[in-house]
Amino acid sequence: MNRTWKIAIAAVLVGGGLWAGSLLNKSAEGAGVTSQPGSADDPVVTKSYVDQQIQQALGGAKATPPTSSSPEEATVPSNNKVEVVTVKPGEKLMAAAGAEFIVRVGKGVVYSSDSNGVADLTDGLDILNGKPVGNNHLLSFPREGRGIMVEDGNKNNLTVMVRGGYRIEK
Repeated sequence: MNRTWKIAIAAVLVGGGLWAGSLLNKSAEGAGVTSQPGSADDPVVTKSYVDQQIQQALGGAKATPPTSSSPEEATVPSNNKVEVVTVKPGEKLMAAAGAEFIVRVGKGVVYSSDSNGVADLTDGLDILNGKPVGNNHLLSFPREGRGIMVEDGNKNNLTVMVRGGYRIEK
């Protein structure tokens, strides 16, 4: 057999293989898909529907902010909005569970009613009761009974960015 025939036969075999492979690929492309998005098998839902289902699963209870026990305490409802709060010397900024604080101006220390502290998410540390808080550090309060206050001996206010529920105690 001469060389021209060998090249022609090889070209036909390669071309035929490519053609057969492309046919197999087309049939395998949709092999795992059994439904279309938005069909009964794969429904598209809205965020409000998901929120409604979560509320029903939780028994319809909605999160409520802490209530104050005395007229001197001002309670602010919990929300996702960031508020700027001023804390005067002698006051405590108490966090609701899940609140986040960032001390922007002033020298503050952690207040905790128990032996546990506050999570400093910026440094990855636990700040215990009476220990200083770094400015511009994100603090997370997992439970109530914790907060921050002006460092003893300091006569300047604290300026704190707050996300979540809080109250100011005198």
